[in-house]
Parts: sequence; structure tokens; C-alpha cells
Amino acid sequence: MRAHEAGALHGDLGSRGPAWLRTPVDVNALVPQLWPRNVARAADGALAVAGLGVREIAAEFGTPVYVLDEDDLRSRCREFRAAFPTEDVYYAGKAFLCRAVVRMIAEEGMFLDVCTGGELATALSAGMPPERIGFHGNNKSVTELTRALDAGVGRIIVDSFTEIERLTALARERGVRPAVLIRVTVGVEAHTHEFIATAHEDQKFGFSLAGGAAIAAALRIIDEGVLELRGLHSHIGSQIFDTSGFEVSARRVLALQAQIRDARGVELPELDLGGGFGIAYTTQDDPSAPADLAKRLRKIVDAECAAEKLAVPHLSIEPGRAIVGPAVFTLYEVGTVKSVLLGTDGDGTDARRAYVSVDGGMSDNIRTALYDASYSATVASRESTARPILARVVGKHCESGDIVVKDEFLPADVQPGDLVAVPGTGAYCRSMASNYNHVPRPPVVAVREGRARLIVRRETEEDLLALDVG
Repeated sequence: MRAHEAGALHGDLGSRGPAWLRTPVDVNALVPQLWPRNVARAADGALAVAGLGVREIAAEFGTPVYVLDEDDLRSRCREFRAAFPTEDVYYAGKAFLCRAVVRMIAEEGMFLDVCTGGELATALSAGMPPERIGFHGNNKSVTELTRALDAGVGRIIVDSFTEIERLTALARERGVRPAVLIRVTVGVEAHTHEFIATAHEDQKFGFSLAGGAAIAAALRIIDEGVLELRGLHSHIGSQIFDTSGFEVSARRVLALQAQIRDARGVELPELDLGGGFGIAYTTQDDPSAPADLAKRLRKIVDAECAAEKLAVPHLSIEPGRAIVGPAVFTLYEVGTVKSVLLGTDGDGTDARRAYVSVDGGMSDNIRTALYDASYSATVASRESTARPILARVVGKHCESGDIVVKDEFLPADVQPGDLVAVPGTGAYCRSMASNYNHVPRPPVVAVREGRARLIVRRETEEDLLALDVG
């Protein structure tokens, strides 16, 4: 959605009539905060990333394809590291992980947060130093915990009493003392979709603060003396723009830290405030710069530590979406376009919507269907002088909810064969991709200084059939 249309496309579209559709719109314009930093229209009108045109990318790698602006991703890592120079900045690998990205974030001085054995295997195979890895997860298996211990993972974030028992037994067997953090459910309701709000009480993550489980877990670990309790962890959700939730979370977690000190005389040296920092998917989103986040979070922690008479702990944060999300766009090819009548204005003028079907969909971006997420889009292979029309970018899957972009202005001459680009797809698109309808998952291509390299290859029908042993 273009900058001057903020708020115009969300709501009851049919009731607005065609008058609002005649609002002047530049369908060729790119809103900078929505796109990777090295994306622009070239002289021929087509999009280019780091000097390489999207038509060349499509010709070499096909579509759909996730296109990663490598220098954009690296610059966002550096911005977080500069904003948090004395803290540990963990890249949240669940947003998107592959070996090339592991190497990029490692080279930029980042730590890495994983939450499954598969993510841990990817990290280790790419050469990530294990001491710079944090291992999350609400149901880590014995196999996963064993691998983490044997690899020497730096921090294990424990999530249940069962996990404490498992990890304690494994540590005793091996004669090791792994460093752990306790994930605390602080009862903060983040202003985000219910599926990605993770700190309210009625959900699967962590130890309840209100119910007394968090303090019980801390005292058990301290009293048993097998695991090294380094600190507490809190994560309140995702796609968050307001730091007030972090303030409440820090206050409650640090109050727990004071309780632990008073009960056992132990002042925990670390505090992880999690991630969830929002990005701009449309012009309605207003994310904070890393430097602003750092200033606010430090102010919050300093104030709460002073109130509880605690030494300021060593802080950690876990940005994932904020680093990889804006650095990627998805490139599709249009297959069909059809016009659908929305209603008729009082003067008899029809209000219509174009359904622009592309060669991907909910198998490469489930977020619109799952979270009611909003995205932007543009015709990427050319410029157009045609009038703007209301469009919905949809996929090829056999589902009416297979929508990539709910509402966007595209040129009226959008047609089969055009390339359409959707920005902001770096986080939770490839990592949540599926083979629904037996559609192979797209590749990921990294572009830097005018050169593209394949970092995750496209799946093939042969890949799908290789798993089908029947």
C-alpha cells in the first residue's frame, strides 16, 4: 500500500463506492520502509535489487522466488549490534534459517536462537560457535537436549518442570553443568494477533509467574545445584511496536529476580527480554529504530533494578523478524487476472476488484491466511501509465482463503506474464512454507553487488516423490 493511502484500504471496501477508487495513486512508487534498502526501479522501469534486475532473477531461478538483499540483512545486524554494544543480540532463527544466513549473522557478530533439533543442526553445520547459541522450545526431547549438551550450547532456556528433570539427569550423566535461563510467563497481553502473543497465562510457553511455578522452578534448580541458573527470560509476543509491554514484563521479571535473591541469596546475572520487534508490512506500521529500542529498554531495566535494589543484569534480546523480514521480497509471475463486481454506486458506476492470480500462494506465505496479515505489492517487471485499480493478489491453491495480498492498487493493465513483487516476506514465509497441493517450495536467492547466488534450492517434484515410499 502506498504512503498516501494509509488506512484507505482496510475496512468495508464495498460500502465506500467507486469515488475513493478514483483517488490519485502512483502505482509505480515504492515506499522505502517496505522494501529492502537496495531495491529501486531501474531505467527500464523494472525493479532491481543491488543493481540486478528482477527479470534476470526470474529468468535464471524461476518464480516464485524469495529474493534476499544480503547487504540489507547485514546492515540490520550491524545496527542492532551498534545499538546494543554490551548486550547479547540473538538472531531468532525461527524467522528464517539456512546455512548461508547462519554464516552471515555469525560474521556480523550476532548470537543465534534456535528452538528445535533441526535448527540446531543447521546452525552447527554452518559453523556457528555453539557457545553463541541459545536453545528454546517448550517440548525439547531427550535427543535434542543430549545434542545440545554434547555440542556445548551456550544457553538452554528451560520451559517446564519435566524439562528441568530431563536436563538435570542428562547433565549428571555427563558430568557437565549447562547454563540455563528460565522462561517466565509474565501475564502481559501484547497488542498483536492471539496466535503470536506468548506471555499471557493461558498458553503453552514458560513458567507461570502468577501461579508460582516460576519461583518454584528457580528454587529447584538452585537447590539441586546441577544446572547453572544464569537468569530469567521473557518473550511477550511478535510484531510489537509499543514498548509498554516490555516495561510491564521487565518489572514483573525483575520482581521475581528480587524474590529469588531474598529466598536464596542469589542474584542472577542475566536477563533476556526476548524479541518480537515489529516491522513495516504496510504504511500503517511504524517500527522503532534499534537505537530507540535500546534506549527505551535500558531505561526500563535501569529503573526497575533501582526499584528492586538489584544490580543491572547482562541483557539479551532476540530480534528475528526485524532483521530478515524487510530484507526479502517474493517475486511471482501473474497467471490469470479476473475482474469481480463489488457493488454499484448511486450514479450507477460499478466498483470492481481485480483478482490477480500468481504462481505461488499460501504454500510460500501462510501468514495472510493464518494471521490475517497485510502485505503490499507492485508490478515489478515494468512501469505502467495505466490507471490504478483495486486488486487482490491470490495464489494457485484450491482454497478461497489462498490470499497473498488482501488489498492493493495495481495498474489496470496488469496481465499474465507480469512479475509481481511482495515485500517484507523474509520472516516466517519460507520457514513456514508447505507442500500444500503438492507444490514444491520456492528457492531463496541472495543478491549482493549485482550478483545472485542460490542459498536454498527450489524443491522439485522428484523431491516430493522421493519421500513417498508407498
